[in-house]
Amino acid sequence: MKANLKFRIASVAGAVVMAACATGAQAYDFSNSPYLLGDWGGLRTSLADKGVTFNLGYGGEAAHNATGGTRHLTRYTDQWVIGTTLDLDKLVGWGGATFQATITDRNGRNLGDDAEIGNNMLLQEVYGRGQTWHLTQFWLEQKLFDERLAIKAGRVTVGEDFFSFSCDFQNLTFCGSQPGNLVGGYWVNWPTSQWGARVKFSPTQDVYGQIGVYQVNPKYVDDHYARHHGLSLDNPSGTTGALIPLEFGWLPSVAGRPGSYKVGVWYNTSRGQDLYEDVNGQAMGVTGDPAREHDGQYGAYLSLQQQITGEPGGRGATVFLNVSQADQATAQVDRQWALGVQYKGPFGRLQDSIGVAVGATHNNGRYADYVHQVNARTGSNTVVGDDYEYAGELYYSWSPVRSVFLRPNVQYVMHPGGTSRNSNAFILGLKTGITF
Repeated sequence: MKANLKFRIASVAGAVVMAACATGAQAYDFSNSPYLLGDWGGLRTSLADKGVTFNLGYGGEAAHNATGGTRHLTRYTDQWVIGTTLDLDKLVGWGGATFQATITDRNGRNLGDDAEIGNNMLLQEVYGRGQTWHLTQFWLEQKLFDERLAIKAGRVTVGEDFFSFSCDFQNLTFCGSQPGNLVGGYWVNWPTSQWGARVKFSPTQDVYGQIGVYQVNPKYVDDHYARHHGLSLDNPSGTTGALIPLEFGWLPSVAGRPGSYKVGVWYNTSRGQDLYEDVNGQAMGVTGDPAREHDGQYGAYLSLQQQITGEPGGRGATVFLNVSQADQATAQVDRQWALGVQYKGPFGRLQDSIGVAVGATHNNGRYADYVHQVNARTGSNTVVGDDYEYAGELYYSWSPVRSVFLRPNVQYVMHPGGTSRNSNAFILGLKTGITF
């Protein structure tokens, strides 16, 4: 494992050195190019003019457990992304149409599991959903009526459209579409996709409403299925219902600085098992009878983001607040909030940034009561939280060239898993990214 980690870090360092050397040779302006491998002698620009663009990227996350858990370990996990976007208007004259295809490959180990920290939220957000290949995007979008109406369908990830949020931090509490952190069994975020469709209407440039319908099938989030069918376009058996999210957004400009204000709700038509009550409405942990079933599962969320200082869209500070609540009858992790600030362009380095955030994830007390009752009835000693897991993270992102970043970070997790029976954890991390 140590040799593998050293090899991966050396590969990232080698890419940085290669970029610096290429810049010095002045063969291409790598310092400002979004691509490490440049413009391919002009081929990349030529293809983009014809409607074809490519995305090849690599992201890695190292994490070391300095305190907490049962062992002090270092673990590394990574992800390759290979994708293409086709502007069908430029290619074949199909006005307003775009096709997107992306596959991903994840590898590595999860520090939280290996060190037995007991955390709910991943310390390396790029881990999970099966360390294997995934068909992440395979969709077509059609825009109509001067792009006021957008219809999208295919294999999609819910979080790319609903509660879309950046993934600059390494702790999952502050990364990506938050509802997937709570009810990831049916709200599927990157890199796993599911069949679905979304309709978005924007009466003005700064106001929109959208609704989606996504297939709910447990196989899409099953590691074994992913290892054998991760790149398949099939429609597996076992569908339990449909996820229907609804979101309204306002994208104002305050003193010229961009903002994003979103509110949404969701409903899963699949039947969900109660965490505490049995079929007779009694305490399931005491009776041992099967769980009561509910006709659906639901939740709501709020996401606020606003640049408050500096140049519009450029150097300056942006604050954010994310809050999600799932139904308490069926969601083991039922609530999460995150608050943070990111500053772009510190010390006069426009490609660098600093981020700091704090947040909390709540374990459902109804489920904890059920487990405690099972422990009393069976003599087992299962540890389960009934409170908040608190997380904080501070990072500095350094980009020696535009296509590469190295992002050292420190994380602190208090009451991992929502219980004081798990020791607090102090984590040293390094997040890296390369766009080829």
